[in-house]
Amino acid sequence: MDGNSAPEQSAPQRRRAGRPPRALLGPERITQGALKLIGRDGYKGLTMSALARMLSVAPSALYNHVSSKQDVLLLVEDHLMDMVDVSGFATLGWEDAVRRWAHSYRDIFAHHIPLIPVIALLPVTNAPKTVRMYEAVTAGFADAGWPRGNIIDAVVALESFIYGSAYDVNAPDNIFDSGDLAETTPQFAGAVAARSNTLGHSNADAAFAVGLDAMISGLAPRWLPRA
Repeated sequence: MDGNSAPEQSAPQRRRAGRPPRALLGPERITQGALKLIGRDGYKGLTMSALARMLSVAPSALYNHVSSKQDVLLLVEDHLMDMVDVSGFATLGWEDAVRRWAHSYRDIFAHHIPLIPVIALLPVTNAPKTVRMYEAVTAGFADAGWPRGNIIDAVVALESFIYGSAYDVNAPDNIFDSGDLAETTPQFAGAVAARSNTLGHSNADAAFAVGLDAMISGLAPRWLPRA
């Protein structure tokens, strides 16, 4: 290069055209896509091809992360169960811990009604967050003195009530309106008309409180050790 020549400058790099790259496909994005799809189309609308369209990816890209619809459901199950509040089992007495857990559990599934029949029958195998939730609950029962052989039966009984109560949250206010049959069912119609909650809670919350208190009161003396 000639000593009097100006140094050559490299040509500026051209900016890549087009939109910024889409977020990488992974478990979290697949889970959110599945929840959105189920919320829009119901559980029957969740297919691998529909999920791929929802995520704007090719089905082959989806199958790089999950091998089947069952795998997608395990991701969804783990996502929901991870939100259930089990903190009370480490800090509260057994009854209060069960109440906190049950209220949290019901509130979460009240927003995901189409998934209840699926999750209620879905094995927890290979769902780490779900198993961790059950581990915390089981440990809380065991620490309270429950016999190991009775813990899971009690949890299942509570879950059955919780899932049913989640449906009730979504029931219409007039679900017990007997309409033109009111005169022929005076006891029932009168009880519906008299239904009230002095605490100002919804009918679903009032019914849940009554049922949960009854279950806890029935379970505690049956299995908890006497003081």
